[in-house]
Amino acid sequence: MSRQWLPPEEFAATLPKATIFGAVFFTDEDDRPVQLRATYSNTHPWQWPGGVAETGERPWETAVRECREETGIHVPGPPKLLATVFGLPGKDWPLATVEFVFDGGRLSYRQLAEIVLDPNEHDQVRALTVPEWRDLMPGRDHARLEAVMAARRAGIPAYFDTWDWRSE
Repeated sequence: MSRQWLPPEEFAATLPKATIFGAVFFTDEDDRPVQLRATYSNTHPWQWPGGVAETGERPWETAVRECREETGIHVPGPPKLLATVFGLPGKDWPLATVEFVFDGGRLSYRQLAEIVLDPNEHDQVRALTVPEWRDLMPGRDHARLEAVMAARRAGIPAYFDTWDWRSE
């Protein structure tokens, strides 16, 4: 079967669509992951600073912008990728997602105390051990957290491809 050539815009319309996310992962001085509690999501209540890329924005730029907007923290470069997270679309979100998680380093207790949350997005910040997070988040969110912590310890970025948009 021969394929007919299509102009780029027509070919692009036939391809799967995806949303790009950028996030920053922090731990505290005791290497406990830091997460923010979302005011708008019961499905994924604990999150890292980050969000959806805007038009023309690269994932690192998204992560830095969103982190500043959500916490008041400016993350200096250069970017250090910890993980790429992929999710298939589902009833909770109609597009595939690709998230780039960057290492924000360790926050001092003072930096943690000085975080200023955007009340429209988050109402709490916590630093807990990985096991302590288990009961506070869905299983796939916790598995992603474990993968990111392992990637940080190993110094090798993780590829986590089971963060699909299905209901748990």
